[in-house]
Amino acid sequence: MSRKLVVKVTAGRDAPERCAQAFTVAATALAAGAEVSLWLTGESSWYALPGRAEEFELPHSAPLEDLLAAIVAGGQVTLCTQCAQRRNITEADVIDGVRIAGAASFVEEILADGVQALVY
Repeated sequence: MSRKLVVKVTAGRDAPERCAQAFTVAATALAAGAEVSLWLTGESSWYALPGRAEEFELPHSAPLEDLLAAIVAGGQVTLCTQCAQRRNITEADVIDGVRIAGAASFVEEILADGVQALVY
């Protein structure tokens, strides 16, 4: 039986260690065979845009662009609707494979049976 992990990341360049931890945990869970959903909220919203993950730097951390690419390829990545609107980000702006959805979708995901949710 496969379990699902939902990771909500609120941090970006403002808290790089917390941001990197969220992406690392999500990518590691995916590699371990879990179904993974990564939610980009707050300052991490910017990583839904092309080229932004490449700008992220944190010593001794896997490159954020590699972690994000793995999660997009094998899991689901969602940008928070309100967070996108506050930053004037539209569906046309985001990386292929990233969707925009709101709180109702997040709540539906985390309340499903067998789901573990983490917030960073």
